[in-house]
Amino acid sequence: MTERSAIQTAAAVRSGETSALLETEAAIARIAARDGPINAVVVRDFDRARHQAAEVDRKRASGFDGPLLGVPMTVKESFDLAGLPTTWGMEQARNFVAKDDAVAVRRLKAAGAVILGKTNVPPLLADLQSDNPVYGRTNNPHDHRRVAGGSSGGAAAALAAGMVPLELGSDIGGSIRVPAAFNGVWGHKPTFGALDRDGHYFPGTDGAPGELSVIGPLARHADDLALALDILADHPLAQADNRPASGYRILILDSHPLAPVATPIAEALDRLADNLRTLGVAVERDSDLLPDLEAQQRNYMKMLNITIARGVPQDGQSPTTLIEWFDLRDDQARTKRAWNRLFARYDAVIAPTLGVTAFPHDPTPLPKRMLTIDGAPTPFGLQFAFPGLATYPMLPATSFPIGMDPDGLPIGVQAITDTFQDHKAIAIARLAHGAMQ
Repeated sequence: MTERSAIQTAAAVRSGETSALLETEAAIARIAARDGPINAVVVRDFDRARHQAAEVDRKRASGFDGPLLGVPMTVKESFDLAGLPTTWGMEQARNFVAKDDAVAVRRLKAAGAVILGKTNVPPLLADLQSDNPVYGRTNNPHDHRRVAGGSSGGAAAALAAGMVPLELGSDIGGSIRVPAAFNGVWGHKPTFGALDRDGHYFPGTDGAPGELSVIGPLARHADDLALALDILADHPLAQADNRPASGYRILILDSHPLAPVATPIAEALDRLADNLRTLGVAVERDSDLLPDLEAQQRNYMKMLNITIARGVPQDGQSPTTLIEWFDLRDDQARTKRAWNRLFARYDAVIAPTLGVTAFPHDPTPLPKRMLTIDGAPTPFGLQFAFPGLATYPMLPATSFPIGMDPDGLPIGVQAITDTFQDHKAIAIARLAHGAMQ
Protein backbone atom coordinates (compact mmCIF):
# COMPACT_ATOMS: atom_id res chain seq x y z
CA MET A 1 0.00 0.00 0.00
CA THR A 2 1.22 3.49 -0.82
CA GLU A 3 -1.00 5.23 1.73
CA ARG A 4 0.80 6.96 4.56
CA SER A 5 1.41 5.20 7.85
CA ALA A 6 -0.10 6.67 10.99
CA ILE A 7 3.23 8.25 11.95
CA GLN A 8 3.69 9.68 8.45
CA THR A 9 0.14 11.05 8.45
CA ALA A 10 0.62 12.81 11.79
CA ALA A 11 3.93 14.27 10.56
CA ALA A 12 2.31 15.57 7.38
CA VAL A 13 -0.51 17.21 9.34
CA ARG A 14 2.01 18.62 11.80
CA SER A 15 4.10 20.18 9.02
CA GLY A 16 1.08 21.71 7.30
CA GLU A 17 1.51 19.55 4.20
CA THR A 18 -2.04 18.34 4.76
CA SER A 19 -4.77 18.66 7.38
CA ALA A 20 -6.79 16.37 9.59
CA LEU A 21 -9.88 17.14 7.53
CA LEU A 22 -8.16 16.37 4.23
CA GLU A 23 -6.82 13.08 5.59
CA THR A 24 -10.24 12.21 6.95
CA GLU A 25 -11.90 12.92 3.60
CA ALA A 26 -9.28 10.78 1.85
CA ALA A 27 -9.91 7.87 4.22
CA ILE A 28 -13.67 8.19 3.77
CA ALA A 29 -13.16 8.07 0.01
CA ARG A 30 -10.99 4.95 0.32
CA ILE A 31 -13.66 3.23 2.39
CA ALA A 32 -16.35 4.17 -0.13
CA ALA A 33 -14.22 2.89 -3.02
CA ARG A 34 -12.84 -0.31 -1.49
CA ASP A 35 -15.10 -1.63 1.24
CA GLY A 36 -18.10 -2.79 -0.77
CA PRO A 37 -17.07 -6.42 -1.43
CA ILE A 38 -15.03 -6.62 1.78
CA ASN A 39 -17.59 -5.31 4.30
CA ALA A 40 -15.08 -4.34 6.97
CA VAL A 41 -16.27 -0.89 8.17
CA VAL A 42 -19.81 -1.75 9.22
CA VAL A 43 -20.61 1.24 11.46
CA ARG A 44 -19.82 4.51 9.69
CA ASP A 45 -19.65 7.78 11.57
CA PHE A 46 -18.35 10.02 8.81
CA ASP A 47 -20.18 13.26 9.67
CA ARG A 48 -18.95 13.27 13.25
CA ALA A 49 -15.48 12.28 12.02
CA ARG A 50 -15.44 15.39 9.84
CA HIS A 51 -16.34 17.48 12.87
CA GLN A 52 -13.60 15.77 14.90
CA ALA A 53 -11.07 16.45 12.16
CA ALA A 54 -12.06 20.10 11.88
CA GLU A 55 -11.68 20.42 15.65
CA VAL A 56 -8.21 18.84 15.49
CA ASP A 57 -7.23 21.38 12.81
CA ARG A 58 -8.63 24.23 14.89
CA LYS A 59 -6.72 23.07 17.98
CA ARG A 60 -3.55 22.56 15.94
CA ALA A 61 -3.74 26.19 14.80
CA SER A 62 -3.70 27.10 18.51
CA GLY A 63 -0.65 24.95 19.27
CA PHE A 64 -2.12 21.48 19.92
CA ASP A 65 -0.03 18.47 18.96
CA GLY A 66 -0.37 14.75 19.53
CA PRO A 67 1.34 11.57 18.37
CA LEU A 68 -1.69 10.69 16.20
CA LEU A 69 -2.37 14.25 15.04
CA GLY A 70 -5.15 14.05 12.46
CA VAL A 71 -4.80 10.29 11.85
CA PRO A 72 -8.10 8.77 10.62
CA MET A 73 -8.74 5.29 11.99
CA THR A 74 -11.45 2.80 12.89
CA VAL A 75 -12.01 0.62 15.95
CA LYS A 76 -13.49 -2.83 16.50
CA GLU A 77 -17.28 -2.90 16.81
CA SER A 78 -17.07 -4.24 20.36
CA PHE A 79 -15.64 -0.98 21.74
CA ASP A 80 -18.10 1.59 23.02
CA LEU A 81 -18.30 4.81 21.03
CA ALA A 82 -20.81 7.30 22.42
CA GLY A 83 -23.91 7.48 20.26
CA LEU A 84 -23.11 4.38 18.20
CA PRO A 85 -24.34 0.78 18.48
CA THR A 86 -22.25 -1.82 20.26
CA THR A 87 -23.70 -5.20 19.34
CA TRP A 88 -20.80 -7.69 19.42
CA GLY A 89 -22.53 -9.10 16.33
CA MET A 90 -25.50 -10.29 18.41
CA GLU A 91 -29.03 -9.88 17.07
CA GLN A 92 -30.42 -9.34 20.58
CA ALA A 93 -28.07 -6.35 21.05
CA ARG A 94 -28.90 -4.72 17.71
CA ASN A 95 -30.53 -1.70 19.36
CA PHE A 96 -28.00 -1.08 22.13
CA VAL A 97 -26.33 2.33 21.80
CA ALA A 98 -23.33 3.26 23.96
CA LYS A 99 -23.48 6.40 26.08
CA ASP A 100 -19.75 6.90 26.51
CA ASP A 101 -16.48 6.22 24.72
CA ALA A 102 -14.32 3.35 25.90
CA VAL A 103 -11.18 4.41 27.77
CA ALA A 104 -8.99 3.26 24.88
CA VAL A 105 -11.03 5.32 22.41
CA ARG A 106 -10.67 8.40 24.62
CA ARG A 107 -6.91 7.91 24.72
CA LEU A 108 -6.71 7.65 20.94
CA LYS A 109 -8.79 10.80 20.49
CA ALA A 110 -6.67 12.65 23.06
CA ALA A 111 -3.62 11.71 20.97
CA GLY A 112 -5.22 13.41 17.95
CA ALA A 113 -6.83 10.44 16.18
CA VAL A 114 -10.08 10.86 14.24
CA ILE A 115 -12.46 7.90 14.60
CA LEU A 116 -14.32 7.13 11.36
CA GLY A 117 -16.42 4.23 12.63
CA LYS A 118 -16.33 0.59 13.69
CA THR A 119 -15.30 -2.69 12.07
CA ASN A 120 -16.92 -6.10 11.87
CA VAL A 121 -16.82 -9.03 14.32
CA PRO A 122 -18.32 -12.52 14.79
CA PRO A 123 -21.19 -13.03 17.25
CA LEU A 124 -20.00 -12.72 20.84
CA LEU A 125 -16.45 -12.24 19.44
CA ALA A 126 -16.29 -16.03 19.58
CA ASP A 127 -14.98 -17.16 16.20
CA LEU A 128 -11.98 -16.81 13.90
CA GLN A 129 -14.14 -15.56 11.05
CA SER A 130 -16.26 -12.38 11.08
CA ASP A 131 -19.86 -13.07 10.06
CA ASN A 132 -22.92 -12.09 12.08
CA PRO A 133 -26.67 -11.50 11.65
CA VAL A 134 -26.38 -7.75 12.26
CA TYR A 135 -23.71 -6.73 9.73
CA GLY A 136 -23.11 -9.78 7.57
CA ARG A 137 -19.81 -11.30 6.46
CA THR A 138 -16.36 -9.75 6.08
CA ASN A 139 -14.24 -11.08 3.22
CA ASN A 140 -10.47 -11.27 3.06
CA PRO A 141 -9.09 -8.52 0.77
CA HIS A 142 -6.57 -11.01 -0.68
CA ASP A 143 -9.30 -13.48 -1.69
CA HIS A 144 -12.96 -12.75 -1.06
CA ARG A 145 -13.68 -16.48 -0.85
CA ARG A 146 -11.58 -16.61 2.32
CA VAL A 147 -12.21 -15.41 5.85
CA ALA A 148 -10.67 -12.23 7.21
CA GLY A 149 -10.27 -13.87 10.60
CA GLY A 150 -11.88 -12.99 13.89
CA SER A 151 -12.81 -11.62 16.09
CA SER A 152 -11.02 -8.44 14.92
CA GLY A 153 -11.60 -9.50 11.32
CA GLY A 154 -13.04 -6.25 10.03
CA ALA A 155 -10.17 -4.39 11.67
CA ALA A 156 -7.47 -6.37 9.88
CA ALA A 157 -9.33 -6.30 6.56
CA ALA A 158 -9.68 -2.51 6.70
CA LEU A 159 -5.93 -2.25 7.24
CA ALA A 160 -5.03 -4.74 4.52
CA ALA A 161 -7.21 -2.90 2.00
CA GLY A 162 -5.48 0.37 2.83
CA MET A 163 -8.60 2.08 4.14
CA VAL A 164 -6.96 3.18 7.41
CA PRO A 165 -3.44 2.92 8.88
CA LEU A 166 -4.38 1.96 12.44
CA GLU A 167 -6.99 -0.09 14.28
CA LEU A 168 -8.01 -1.11 17.79
CA GLY A 169 -8.91 -4.73 18.53
CA SER A 170 -9.17 -7.28 21.32
CA ASP A 171 -7.79 -10.78 21.83
CA ILE A 172 -8.69 -13.77 23.98
CA GLY A 173 -8.28 -16.65 21.53
CA GLY A 174 -6.12 -15.01 18.88
CA SER A 175 -8.64 -12.32 17.95
CA ILE A 176 -5.96 -9.72 17.15
CA ARG A 177 -3.18 -12.02 16.04
CA VAL A 178 -5.08 -14.37 13.72
CA PRO A 179 -6.79 -11.64 11.63
CA ALA A 180 -3.43 -9.87 11.39
CA ALA A 181 -1.86 -13.08 10.09
CA PHE A 182 -4.69 -13.83 7.66
CA ASN A 183 -4.54 -10.33 6.17
CA GLY A 184 -0.79 -9.72 6.11
CA VAL A 185 -0.73 -6.91 8.68
CA TRP A 186 0.61 -6.46 12.21
CA GLY A 187 -1.20 -7.04 15.49
CA HIS A 188 -0.09 -6.97 19.11
CA LYS A 189 -1.65 -8.86 22.02
CA PRO A 190 -0.33 -7.03 25.09
CA THR A 191 0.64 -8.46 28.44
CA PHE A 192 -2.56 -9.20 30.35
CA GLY A 193 -3.64 -6.14 32.34
CA ALA A 194 -1.33 -3.64 30.61
CA LEU A 195 -4.18 -1.81 28.81
CA ASP A 196 -7.48 -0.60 30.28
CA ARG A 197 -10.49 -2.58 29.02
CA ASP A 198 -13.23 -0.29 30.39
CA GLY A 199 -15.77 0.31 27.65
CA HIS A 200 -15.12 -3.06 26.04
CA TYR A 201 -18.07 -4.78 27.71
CA PHE A 202 -20.72 -7.15 26.48
CA PRO A 203 -23.50 -4.77 25.29
CA GLY A 204 -25.45 -3.22 28.13
CA THR A 205 -23.21 -4.50 30.92
CA ASP A 206 -20.48 -2.87 32.97
CA GLY A 207 -19.08 -5.67 35.11
CA ALA A 208 -15.60 -7.08 35.52
CA PRO A 209 -13.68 -7.76 32.31
CA GLY A 210 -13.18 -11.41 31.47
CA GLU A 211 -10.15 -13.48 32.31
CA LEU A 212 -7.55 -13.88 29.55
CA SER A 213 -8.97 -11.06 27.40
CA VAL A 214 -6.87 -8.05 26.39
CA ILE A 215 -7.22 -5.12 24.01
CA GLY A 216 -4.50 -3.97 21.63
CA PRO A 217 -3.57 -2.28 18.35
CA LEU A 218 -3.36 -3.50 14.77
CA ALA A 219 -1.47 -1.64 12.05
CA ARG A 220 0.16 -1.92 8.66
CA HIS A 221 3.55 -0.90 10.06
CA ALA A 222 5.50 -2.04 13.13
CA ASP A 223 6.34 1.52 14.19
CA ASP A 224 2.65 2.46 14.25
CA LEU A 225 1.96 -0.61 16.37
CA ALA A 226 4.57 0.45 18.94
CA LEU A 227 3.31 4.04 19.01
CA ALA A 228 -0.30 2.99 19.55
CA LEU A 229 0.74 0.59 22.31
CA ASP A 230 2.36 3.44 24.26
CA ILE A 231 -0.70 5.64 23.79
CA LEU A 232 -3.02 2.91 25.07
CA ALA A 233 -0.93 1.51 27.94
CA ASP A 234 -1.99 2.23 31.52
CA HIS A 235 1.64 2.65 32.58
CA PRO A 236 4.87 3.10 30.57
CA LEU A 237 6.08 -0.20 29.15
CA ALA A 238 9.80 -0.96 28.92
CA GLN A 239 11.19 0.09 25.55
CA ALA A 240 13.16 -2.34 23.41
CA ASP A 241 16.90 -1.93 23.74
CA ASN A 242 17.47 -2.12 19.96
CA ARG A 243 20.43 -4.45 20.32
CA PRO A 244 22.12 -5.83 17.20
CA ALA A 245 20.81 -9.07 15.70
CA SER A 246 23.78 -10.95 17.13
CA GLY A 247 22.58 -10.09 20.62
CA TYR A 248 19.35 -12.09 20.36
CA ARG A 249 18.62 -15.72 21.20
CA ILE A 250 15.34 -16.92 19.70
CA LEU A 251 13.48 -20.22 19.95
CA ILE A 252 11.53 -21.01 16.76
CA LEU A 253 8.73 -23.57 16.94
CA ASP A 254 7.03 -24.96 13.84
CA SER A 255 4.83 -27.58 15.48
CA HIS A 256 2.61 -28.33 18.46
CA PRO A 257 1.92 -31.77 19.99
CA LEU A 258 -1.83 -31.33 19.44
CA ALA A 259 -2.26 -29.05 16.43
CA PRO A 260 -0.97 -29.62 12.89
CA VAL A 261 0.79 -26.90 10.87
CA ALA A 262 0.40 -26.52 7.11
CA THR A 263 3.60 -27.19 5.20
CA PRO A 264 3.92 -23.65 3.71
CA ILE A 265 3.92 -22.16 7.21
CA ALA A 266 6.45 -24.68 8.55
CA GLU A 267 8.67 -24.07 5.52
CA ALA A 268 8.43 -20.31 6.01
CA LEU A 269 9.57 -20.76 9.61
CA ASP A 270 12.50 -22.86 8.40
CA ARG A 271 13.51 -20.04 6.03
CA LEU A 272 13.11 -17.54 8.83
CA ALA A 273 15.42 -19.58 11.08
CA ASP A 274 18.07 -19.72 8.33
CA ASN A 275 17.77 -16.01 7.56
CA LEU A 276 18.01 -15.02 11.20
CA ARG A 277 21.12 -17.17 11.64
CA THR A 278 22.64 -15.39 8.65
CA LEU A 279 22.08 -12.10 10.50
CA GLY A 280 23.89 -13.50 13.55
CA VAL A 281 20.88 -14.39 15.69
CA ALA A 282 21.32 -17.45 17.91
CA VAL A 283 18.40 -19.65 16.82
CA GLU A 284 17.26 -22.87 18.49
CA ARG A 285 14.42 -25.14 17.38
CA ASP A 286 13.54 -26.97 20.60
CA SER A 287 14.02 -26.52 24.34
CA ASP A 288 13.51 -28.60 27.45
CA LEU A 289 12.46 -25.37 29.18
CA LEU A 290 9.11 -25.38 27.38
CA PRO A 291 6.18 -26.22 29.65
CA ASP A 292 3.97 -29.22 28.92
CA LEU A 293 2.18 -27.78 25.89
CA GLU A 294 -0.50 -30.48 25.84
CA ALA A 295 -1.46 -29.79 29.44
CA GLN A 296 -1.31 -26.04 28.83
CA GLN A 297 -3.71 -26.34 25.91
CA ARG A 298 -6.20 -28.48 27.84
CA ASN A 299 -6.31 -26.04 30.72
CA TYR A 300 -6.37 -23.00 28.44
CA MET A 301 -9.45 -24.32 26.65
CA LYS A 302 -11.16 -25.02 29.97
CA MET A 303 -10.50 -21.48 31.16
CA LEU A 304 -11.42 -19.97 27.79
CA ASN A 305 -14.75 -21.79 27.60
CA ILE A 306 -15.65 -20.93 31.19
CA THR A 307 -14.79 -17.28 30.59
CA ILE A 308 -16.73 -16.94 27.34
CA ALA A 309 -19.78 -18.71 28.81
CA ARG A 310 -19.37 -16.80 32.11
CA GLY A 311 -19.55 -20.11 33.96
CA VAL A 312 -22.85 -21.27 32.44
CA PRO A 313 -22.61 -25.06 31.91
CA GLN A 314 -22.37 -26.07 28.26
CA ASP A 315 -23.83 -29.14 26.53
CA GLY A 316 -25.18 -30.73 29.67
CA GLN A 317 -21.88 -30.53 31.55
CA SER A 318 -21.75 -29.97 35.29
CA PRO A 319 -21.13 -26.41 36.52
CA THR A 320 -17.52 -25.56 37.28
CA THR A 321 -16.97 -25.46 41.03
CA LEU A 322 -15.04 -22.70 42.74
CA ILE A 323 -12.39 -25.25 43.75
CA GLU A 324 -11.97 -26.27 40.09
CA TRP A 325 -11.64 -22.63 39.06
CA PHE A 326 -8.98 -22.00 41.70
CA ASP A 327 -7.14 -25.12 40.53
CA LEU A 328 -7.14 -23.70 36.99
CA ARG A 329 -5.80 -20.37 38.25
CA ASP A 330 -3.05 -22.21 40.13
CA ASP A 331 -2.08 -24.10 36.98
CA GLN A 332 -2.08 -20.86 35.01
CA ALA A 333 0.28 -19.30 37.54
CA ARG A 334 2.64 -22.27 37.38
CA THR A 335 2.57 -22.19 33.58
CA LYS A 336 3.33 -18.47 33.57
CA ARG A 337 6.33 -19.03 35.84
CA ALA A 338 7.58 -21.78 33.50
CA TRP A 339 7.47 -19.39 30.54
CA ASN A 340 9.17 -16.69 32.61
CA ARG A 341 12.01 -19.13 33.33
CA LEU A 342 12.25 -19.95 29.63
CA PHE A 343 12.69 -16.26 28.85
CA ALA A 344 15.72 -16.12 31.12
CA ARG A 345 17.40 -18.05 28.28
CA TYR A 346 15.57 -16.78 25.18
CA ASP A 347 14.58 -13.28 24.11
CA ALA A 348 11.55 -14.57 22.22
CA VAL A 349 9.69 -17.60 20.97
CA ILE A 350 8.50 -17.37 17.37
CA ALA A 351 5.68 -19.76 16.50
CA PRO A 352 2.75 -20.00 14.08
CA THR A 353 -0.05 -17.56 14.81
CA LEU A 354 -2.30 -20.32 13.52
CA GLY A 355 -1.42 -23.55 11.72
CA VAL A 356 -3.20 -22.45 8.51
CA THR A 357 -3.55 -19.37 6.35
CA ALA A 358 -6.98 -17.84 5.71
CA PHE A 359 -9.44 -20.68 5.20
CA PRO A 360 -12.60 -20.67 3.03
CA HIS A 361 -15.78 -19.27 4.58
CA ASP A 362 -17.44 -22.00 6.61
CA PRO A 363 -20.81 -21.62 8.39
CA THR A 364 -20.31 -24.87 10.30
CA PRO A 365 -20.60 -24.21 14.06
CA LEU A 366 -17.17 -23.95 15.65
CA PRO A 367 -17.39 -27.16 17.76
CA LYS A 368 -18.12 -29.22 14.62
CA ARG A 369 -15.92 -27.37 12.12
CA MET A 370 -13.08 -29.18 10.41
CA LEU A 371 -10.00 -28.00 8.53
CA THR A 372 -8.03 -29.79 5.86
CA ILE A 373 -4.30 -29.38 6.45
CA ASP A 374 -1.93 -30.96 3.94
CA GLY A 375 -4.78 -33.14 2.71
CA ALA A 376 -5.77 -34.47 6.14
CA PRO A 377 -8.94 -33.47 8.02
CA THR A 378 -8.44 -32.10 11.53
CA PRO A 379 -10.79 -30.53 14.12
CA PHE A 380 -10.73 -26.75 13.87
CA GLY A 381 -10.66 -26.29 17.65
CA LEU A 382 -7.18 -27.78 17.93
CA GLN A 383 -5.81 -24.66 16.25
CA PHE A 384 -6.48 -22.57 19.35
CA ALA A 385 -3.30 -24.17 20.70
CA PHE A 386 -1.24 -21.55 18.86
CA PRO A 387 -2.93 -18.39 20.20
CA GLY A 388 -3.05 -20.14 23.58
CA LEU A 389 0.75 -20.29 23.75
CA ALA A 390 0.73 -16.64 24.82
CA THR A 391 -2.84 -16.15 26.07
CA TYR A 392 -2.89 -18.68 28.90
CA PRO A 393 0.39 -17.49 30.53
CA MET A 394 -0.71 -13.86 29.92
CA LEU A 395 2.32 -12.99 27.76
CA PRO A 396 2.71 -10.35 25.05
CA ALA A 397 2.81 -11.51 21.43
CA THR A 398 3.16 -9.69 18.12
CA SER A 399 1.73 -11.23 14.96
CA PHE A 400 3.62 -10.22 11.81
CA PRO A 401 3.83 -11.27 8.13
CA ILE A 402 6.72 -13.33 6.76
CA GLY A 403 5.56 -14.21 3.26
CA MET A 404 2.80 -15.72 1.13
CA ASP A 405 1.62 -19.28 0.64
CA PRO A 406 1.20 -20.92 -2.81
CA ASP A 407 -2.38 -19.61 -2.98
CA GLY A 408 -1.20 -16.01 -2.57
CA LEU A 409 -2.42 -15.76 1.02
CA PRO A 410 -0.34 -14.07 3.74
CA ILE A 411 1.63 -16.17 6.20
CA GLY A 412 1.77 -14.66 9.68
CA VAL A 413 3.66 -15.84 12.74
CA GLN A 414 3.93 -14.51 16.29
CA ALA A 415 6.82 -13.35 18.44
CA ILE A 416 6.15 -14.09 22.13
CA THR A 417 8.22 -12.46 24.85
CA ASP A 418 8.40 -12.24 28.63
CA THR A 419 5.82 -10.50 30.81
CA PHE A 420 5.66 -6.73 30.10
CA GLN A 421 8.35 -7.04 27.40
CA ASP A 422 5.80 -5.91 24.81
CA HIS A 423 8.14 -3.61 22.93
CA LYS A 424 10.73 -6.38 22.69
CA ALA A 425 8.10 -8.55 20.98
CA ILE A 426 7.48 -5.80 18.42
CA ALA A 427 11.22 -5.21 17.95
CA ILE A 428 11.95 -8.90 17.35
CA ALA A 429 8.98 -9.15 15.00
CA ARG A 430 10.38 -6.16 13.09
CA LEU A 431 13.79 -7.86 12.89
CA ALA A 432 12.30 -11.16 11.73
CA HIS A 433 10.04 -9.51 9.18
CA GLY A 434 13.02 -7.65 7.77
CA ALA A 435 15.01 -10.89 7.56
CA MET A 436 12.41 -12.25 5.12
CA GLN A 437 12.44 -9.25 2.76
